Amino acid sequence: MAHAALKAAQDRAKTRGREPGTRQQGKRPPGKQGQTAQNSRRRRWSAAGADERDPQSLGRIASRMASQFGWSDRLAGGHVFGRWATLVGEDVAEHAQPVSLTDGELVVRASSTAWATQLRLLQRQLLAKIASGVGNGVVKRMKIQGPAAPSWRKGPRHVSGRGPRDTYG
Repeated sequence: MAHAALKAAQDRAKTRGREPGTRQQGKRPPGKQGQTAQNSRRRRWSAAGADERDPQSLGRIASRMASQFGWSDRLAGGHVFGRWATLVGEDVAEHAQPVSLTDGELVVRASSTAWATQLRLLQRQLLAKIASGVGNGVVKRMKIQGPAAPSWRKGPRHVSGRGPRDTYG
């Protein structure tokens, strides 16, 4: 029975003008339409030399993305904050912390007014150290602030209102 069906299929193929088991030129089996362009792209092989499709190191990709998207300045500013103690020295880093870096101006908060004065005197040397560690142009000027004064407006015994003025009728 199966032999008779096979024989009938072979006879039909012969009447269509082709040998059994071979395909006509230019015809594809169903489901394989439109894959020539994709296959031609896929079958390119990398040569023995360097190629853009070769694996890249993460550092190289990150630096390329930083320059491509314009993140280089912000990353350099992050180096100032991350390596503050090594850039300015342990003594200075113990008494001064960077607060913000905007448009080349580094705001530094000192732990006392004496240290703020000392940092103002050392400002040129600190700028030179930062420039040698991070790069020129990242920090152009420094603004040194003293310690923040405590606020008397907050606390457990604070009474809202105008204060002592409302007792003077």
